[in-house]
Amino acid sequence: MDLRALLETTLTGLGFELVDIEIANRGRLLRVFIDKPEGISIEDCTAVSNHLSRVFAVENVDYDRLEVSSPGMDRPLNKEADFARFVGHRARIKLRLPIAGRKIFSGILGEMHEGVFQLLVDEKPVLLSLADVDKARLIPDFD
Repeated sequence: MDLRALLETTLTGLGFELVDIEIANRGRLLRVFIDKPEGISIEDCTAVSNHLSRVFAVENVDYDRLEVSSPGMDRPLNKEADFARFVGHRARIKLRLPIAGRKIFSGILGEMHEGVFQLLVDEKPVLLSLADVDKARLIPDFD
């Protein structure tokens, strides 16, 4: 069974987006990070946790502990849709291999087109391929 596909289908049906999954303690701890445009509340996490517990029982997903939470203010950017949604926000991008001697870039996310996005770094545009990204996270803005 594809856990990610099961979660995507279930959460989409509930009006949430699956941001990420973490499996720890040799598969005994399952962490599910969810989001929606207006943000996540404790009540959302509780409702999703209760629903997933029932789905996992029916689907025979083996785990000891389930944690459901918001991805936080420094949420990871994993999919092309994430980059498109957060155009204009600050992000930190770590590449798999260096470009011009750099692997880490911080700047303002620009438009995504065919797997390539623009990042405004020190007021200069840098084009980066989503395929080259190792990790990407939003940089919280406290203004």
